[in-house]
Amino acid sequence: MCLGIPMIIVEKSGNDAVAESSGVRKNIRLDLLDGAGIGDYVLIHAGYAIERLDEQEALETLELLRQVYRAGMGGETS
Repeated sequence: MCLGIPMIIVEKSGNDAVAESSGVRKNIRLDLLDGAGIGDYVLIHAGYAIERLDEQEALETLELLRQVYRAGMGGETS
């Protein structure tokens, strides 16, 4: 199973960029996604931005991932 994580681009230099999510920053590549820039939400997989997301979709996905994490850690039972 592959998992892509929504992140926001906070720095960019050519096809190199830095993306952030929940305070975690990651160096990423933009080779597979034309036109992505600072402030764009992108789906990151294996260090590459593979899809641009609108902000609402990105935030909803991040919240769902948080819920799954909390449920797996025994923090929620619903």
